[in-house]
Amino acid sequence: MTQRGLLAGKCAFVTGASSGIGAAAARVFCREGAAVMLVSRREDRLAALVEELRGKGYEADYVKADVVCGGEVSAAVDRTVSRFGGLDVAFNNAGAGAMQTPMHLMPDEVYDTLMDTNVRGVWNCMRHQIRVMLARGGAIVNTSSTAGLVATPVAAPYVASKHAVLGLTKAAAVEYAAQGIRINAIAPGSTHSEMIDTWLQQDPGARELLLDAAPLPHIAEPEEVAEAAAWLCSDRASFVVGATVPVDGGWTVR
Repeated sequence: MTQRGLLAGKCAFVTGASSGIGAAAARVFCREGAAVMLVSRREDRLAALVEELRGKGYEADYVKADVVCGGEVSAAVDRTVSRFGGLDVAFNNAGAGAMQTPMHLMPDEVYDTLMDTNVRGVWNCMRHQIRVMLARGGAIVNTSSTAGLVATPVAAPYVASKHAVLGLTKAAAVEYAAQGIRINAIAPGSTHSEMIDTWLQQDPGARELLLDAAPLPHIAEPEEVAEAAAWLCSDRASFVVGATVPVDGGWTVR
Protein backbone atom coordinates (compact mmCIF):
# COMPACT_ATOMS: atom_id res chain seq x y z
CA MET A 1 0.00 0.00 0.00
CA THR A 2 1.26 3.44 -0.89
CA GLN A 3 0.99 5.37 2.32
CA ARG A 4 1.70 8.94 3.34
CA GLY A 5 2.10 9.91 6.93
CA LEU A 6 4.46 10.86 9.73
CA LEU A 7 6.62 7.79 9.09
CA ALA A 8 6.21 7.38 5.35
CA GLY A 9 8.98 5.28 3.83
CA LYS A 10 10.60 4.45 7.16
CA CYS A 11 11.53 1.04 8.54
CA ALA A 12 10.46 0.61 12.16
CA PHE A 13 11.19 -1.79 15.02
CA VAL A 14 8.68 -2.10 17.89
CA THR A 15 9.23 -4.22 21.00
CA GLY A 16 6.52 -5.39 23.36
CA ALA A 17 4.33 -5.47 20.25
CA SER A 18 2.05 -8.34 21.26
CA SER A 19 -0.29 -6.23 23.39
CA GLY A 20 -1.06 -2.84 24.90
CA ILE A 21 0.96 0.19 23.83
CA GLY A 22 3.29 -1.92 21.66
CA ALA A 23 0.46 -3.46 19.63
CA ALA A 24 -1.15 -0.03 19.31
CA ALA A 25 2.18 1.37 18.11
CA ALA A 26 2.42 -1.29 15.44
CA ARG A 27 -0.98 -0.20 14.12
CA VAL A 28 -0.21 3.52 14.38
CA PHE A 29 3.24 3.23 12.80
CA CYS A 30 1.82 1.22 9.91
CA ARG A 31 -1.00 3.71 9.43
CA GLU A 32 1.62 6.48 9.33
CA GLY A 33 3.43 4.78 6.47
CA ALA A 34 6.19 2.70 8.08
CA ALA A 35 7.16 -0.88 7.38
CA VAL A 36 7.09 -2.38 10.87
CA MET A 37 8.92 -5.28 12.50
CA LEU A 38 7.01 -6.47 15.56
CA VAL A 39 9.06 -8.00 18.38
CA SER A 40 7.83 -9.85 21.45
CA ARG A 41 7.99 -13.20 23.23
CA ARG A 42 4.41 -14.23 22.37
CA GLU A 43 4.57 -15.52 18.83
CA ASP A 44 0.88 -16.37 18.48
CA ARG A 45 -0.15 -12.80 19.20
CA LEU A 46 2.51 -11.39 16.91
CA ALA A 47 1.41 -13.63 14.06
CA ALA A 48 -2.23 -12.62 14.49
CA LEU A 49 -1.39 -8.91 14.54
CA VAL A 50 0.85 -9.17 11.48
CA GLU A 51 -1.96 -10.96 9.65
CA GLU A 52 -4.33 -8.15 10.62
CA LEU A 53 -1.93 -5.46 9.42
CA ARG A 54 -1.17 -7.20 6.14
CA GLY A 55 -4.90 -7.65 5.60
CA LYS A 56 -5.18 -3.86 5.60
CA GLY A 57 -2.41 -3.56 3.03
CA TYR A 58 0.39 -2.60 5.38
CA GLU A 59 3.94 -3.94 5.35
CA ALA A 60 4.67 -5.80 8.58
CA ASP A 61 6.55 -8.82 9.87
CA TYR A 62 7.52 -10.22 13.24
CA VAL A 63 10.37 -11.78 15.17
CA LYS A 64 9.94 -13.70 18.39
CA ALA A 65 12.59 -12.41 20.79
CA ASP A 66 13.17 -11.66 24.45
CA VAL A 67 14.73 -8.23 24.97
CA VAL A 68 16.58 -9.56 28.01
CA CYS A 69 18.72 -11.65 25.66
CA GLY A 70 21.20 -9.54 23.70
CA GLY A 71 21.74 -12.22 21.08
CA GLU A 72 18.03 -12.44 20.31
CA VAL A 73 17.77 -8.66 20.03
CA SER A 74 20.77 -8.52 17.71
CA ALA A 75 19.22 -11.17 15.47
CA ALA A 76 15.89 -9.32 15.44
CA VAL A 77 17.56 -6.07 14.42
CA ASP A 78 19.51 -7.81 11.68
CA ARG A 79 16.32 -9.50 10.48
CA THR A 80 14.67 -6.08 10.24
CA VAL A 81 17.50 -4.74 8.09
CA SER A 82 17.46 -7.76 5.78
CA ARG A 83 13.66 -7.76 5.53
CA PHE A 84 13.07 -4.04 5.01
CA GLY A 85 16.44 -2.77 3.83
CA GLY A 86 17.32 -0.72 6.88
CA LEU A 87 16.26 0.56 10.28
CA ASP A 88 15.10 4.15 10.64
CA VAL A 89 13.03 4.24 13.83
CA ALA A 90 12.70 2.09 16.93
CA PHE A 91 10.20 2.08 19.78
CA ASN A 92 11.59 0.20 22.76
CA ASN A 93 8.41 -0.47 24.64
CA ALA A 94 8.81 -3.97 26.10
CA GLY A 95 8.55 -3.95 29.86
CA ALA A 96 7.45 -5.74 32.99
CA GLY A 97 5.48 -4.43 35.93
CA ALA A 98 4.57 -5.37 39.48
CA MET A 99 2.18 -4.02 42.05
CA GLN A 100 3.39 -2.27 45.18
CA THR A 101 4.33 -4.51 48.10
CA PRO A 102 6.58 -3.71 51.08
CA MET A 103 10.23 -3.80 50.00
CA HIS A 104 11.24 -5.92 52.97
CA LEU A 105 8.79 -8.61 51.85
CA MET A 106 9.61 -8.49 48.14
CA PRO A 107 11.53 -11.49 46.76
CA ASP A 108 14.72 -10.95 44.77
CA GLU A 109 13.01 -12.43 41.72
CA VAL A 110 10.75 -9.39 41.40
CA TYR A 111 13.72 -7.03 41.41
CA ASP A 112 15.61 -9.19 38.91
CA THR A 113 12.68 -9.46 36.50
CA LEU A 114 11.90 -5.74 36.53
CA MET A 115 15.48 -4.58 36.17
CA ASP A 116 16.37 -7.16 33.53
CA THR A 117 13.35 -6.47 31.34
CA ASN A 118 12.98 -2.73 31.80
CA VAL A 119 16.64 -1.67 31.95
CA ARG A 120 18.73 -4.40 30.35
CA GLY A 121 16.05 -4.72 27.68
CA VAL A 122 16.39 -1.06 26.68
CA TRP A 123 20.19 -1.35 26.91
CA ASN A 124 20.21 -4.36 24.59
CA CYS A 125 17.85 -2.76 22.11
CA MET A 126 19.60 0.59 21.86
CA ARG A 127 23.05 -0.93 21.45
CA HIS A 128 22.04 -3.02 18.46
CA GLN A 129 19.74 -0.42 16.93
CA ILE A 130 22.45 2.22 17.13
CA ARG A 131 24.91 -0.21 15.57
CA VAL A 132 22.90 -0.25 12.33
CA MET A 133 21.59 3.34 12.51
CA LEU A 134 25.08 4.82 12.46
CA ALA A 135 25.16 4.39 8.69
CA ARG A 136 22.29 6.80 7.98
CA GLY A 137 20.87 8.10 11.25
CA GLY A 138 17.57 7.36 12.89
CA ALA A 139 15.27 7.93 15.84
CA ILE A 140 14.73 5.87 18.98
CA VAL A 141 12.00 6.24 21.58
CA ASN A 142 12.15 4.39 24.90
CA THR A 143 9.15 3.78 27.13
CA SER A 144 9.67 4.95 30.68
CA SER A 145 6.69 5.83 32.90
CA THR A 146 5.44 8.45 35.29
CA ALA A 147 7.24 6.12 37.71
CA GLY A 148 10.43 7.29 36.03
CA LEU A 149 9.69 10.83 37.19
CA VAL A 150 8.12 10.37 40.61
CA ALA A 151 7.44 7.54 43.05
CA THR A 152 4.10 6.11 41.95
CA PRO A 153 2.20 3.41 43.89
CA VAL A 154 3.92 0.45 42.24
CA ALA A 155 6.79 -1.85 43.19
CA ALA A 156 9.94 0.06 44.20
CA PRO A 157 12.16 -1.78 41.67
CA TYR A 158 9.73 -0.73 38.93
CA VAL A 159 10.18 2.91 39.93
CA ALA A 160 13.95 2.42 39.96
CA SER A 161 13.95 0.71 36.57
CA LYS A 162 11.93 3.42 34.89
CA HIS A 163 14.20 6.12 36.32
CA ALA A 164 17.11 4.13 34.84
CA VAL A 165 15.45 4.12 31.42
CA LEU A 166 15.53 7.91 31.46
CA GLY A 167 19.19 7.89 32.44
CA LEU A 168 20.08 5.57 29.57
CA THR A 169 18.02 7.68 27.19
CA LYS A 170 19.78 10.91 28.14
CA ALA A 171 23.26 9.38 28.06
CA ALA A 172 22.73 7.81 24.64
CA ALA A 173 21.05 10.95 23.29
CA VAL A 174 24.09 13.05 24.14
CA GLU A 175 26.49 10.46 22.77
CA TYR A 176 24.84 9.95 19.38
CA ALA A 177 22.96 13.15 18.48
CA ALA A 178 25.88 14.49 16.43
CA GLN A 179 25.83 11.26 14.44
CA GLY A 180 22.24 11.76 13.36
CA ILE A 181 20.50 9.52 15.87
CA ARG A 182 17.82 11.17 17.99
CA ILE A 183 16.91 9.38 21.21
CA ASN A 184 14.00 10.35 23.44
CA ALA A 185 11.61 8.82 25.95
CA ILE A 186 7.93 8.89 26.76
CA ALA A 187 6.51 8.63 30.27
CA PRO A 188 3.00 7.17 30.02
CA GLY A 189 0.56 7.53 32.86
CA SER A 190 -2.46 5.32 33.50
CA THR A 191 -3.08 3.45 30.26
CA HIS A 192 -5.30 0.48 29.51
CA SER A 193 -2.93 -2.49 29.43
CA GLU A 194 -2.86 -6.04 30.73
CA MET A 195 -1.40 -4.92 34.06
CA ILE A 196 -3.69 -1.92 34.59
CA ASP A 197 -6.82 -3.73 33.46
CA THR A 198 -6.08 -6.64 35.79
CA TRP A 199 -5.62 -4.19 38.65
CA LEU A 200 -8.94 -2.51 37.81
CA GLN A 201 -10.68 -5.88 37.91
CA GLN A 202 -9.11 -6.88 41.21
CA ASP A 203 -9.57 -3.56 43.02
CA PRO A 204 -12.97 -1.87 42.61
CA GLY A 205 -11.56 1.42 43.95
CA ALA A 206 -8.60 1.58 41.59
CA ARG A 207 -10.42 3.32 38.74
CA GLU A 208 -11.56 6.19 40.95
CA LEU A 209 -8.04 6.49 42.36
CA LEU A 210 -6.53 6.80 38.89
CA LEU A 211 -9.16 9.22 37.63
CA ASP A 212 -8.76 11.48 40.65
CA ALA A 213 -4.97 11.58 40.27
CA ALA A 214 -4.80 13.51 36.97
CA PRO A 215 -6.25 16.82 35.77
CA LEU A 216 -7.63 14.96 32.74
CA PRO A 217 -9.95 12.36 34.34
CA HIS A 218 -9.32 9.66 31.80
CA ILE A 219 -7.42 6.39 31.54
CA ALA A 220 -5.59 6.51 28.22
CA GLU A 221 -6.17 4.11 25.40
CA PRO A 222 -2.90 2.55 24.17
CA GLU A 223 -3.24 4.37 20.85
CA GLU A 224 -3.06 7.74 22.60
CA VAL A 225 0.39 6.87 23.91
CA ALA A 226 1.48 5.32 20.62
CA GLU A 227 0.65 8.55 18.79
CA ALA A 228 3.19 10.42 20.92
CA ALA A 229 5.84 7.81 20.17
CA ALA A 230 5.12 8.06 16.44
CA TRP A 231 5.57 11.83 16.51
CA LEU A 232 8.89 11.58 18.38
CA CYS A 233 10.09 9.02 15.83
CA SER A 234 9.11 11.27 12.94
CA ASP A 235 11.04 14.03 11.21
CA ARG A 236 8.57 16.53 12.68
CA ALA A 237 10.39 16.08 15.98
CA SER A 238 13.75 16.76 14.34
CA PHE A 239 14.97 19.13 17.08
CA VAL A 240 13.83 17.01 20.03
CA VAL A 241 16.78 15.20 21.61
CA GLY A 242 17.13 13.60 25.04
CA ALA A 243 13.64 14.67 26.06
CA THR A 244 11.13 12.91 28.28
CA VAL A 245 7.58 13.52 27.11
CA PRO A 246 4.91 12.76 29.73
CA VAL A 247 1.78 11.23 28.21
CA ASP A 248 -0.16 11.16 31.44
CA GLY A 249 -3.17 13.43 31.32
CA GLY A 250 -1.29 15.95 33.42
CA TRP A 251 -0.61 13.56 36.31
CA THR A 252 2.97 14.75 36.86
CA VAL A 253 2.00 18.44 36.66
CA ARG A 254 0.70 18.30 40.22
